[in-house]
Amino acid sequence: MQTFIHYFLHFVAPLGIALLFFKKDWKTAYILFLLTMLVDLDHLLASPIFQANRCSIHFHPLHTYYAMIVYVVMLFFKKPIRILGIGLLFHMLTDYVDCLMM
Repeated sequence: MQTFIHYFLHFVAPLGIALLFFKKDWKTAYILFLLTMLVDLDHLLASPIFQANRCSIHFHPLHTYYAMIVYVVMLFFKKPIRILGIGLLFHMLTDYVDCLMM
């Protein structure tokens, strides 16, 4: 169930957010939300790269609280930076939910 919830929050929930809050540009918003998953490239810096029960929050460089402050600051810019900030923060929330379920 944890895997289903994790991927639902990564792929389906952002579509709902895009449709709800960015009605005119929902396709662009959804693509930008999907692009925020590139933040997971920082997992490649870990050794081992994948560990089943590792919480990514505050372990990987782009998942730290310092990085999240930058993502919050992005909310004060215009589109598309704001959309990327929303997507990155939602990604962090998704990963945090995943950590809670471990």
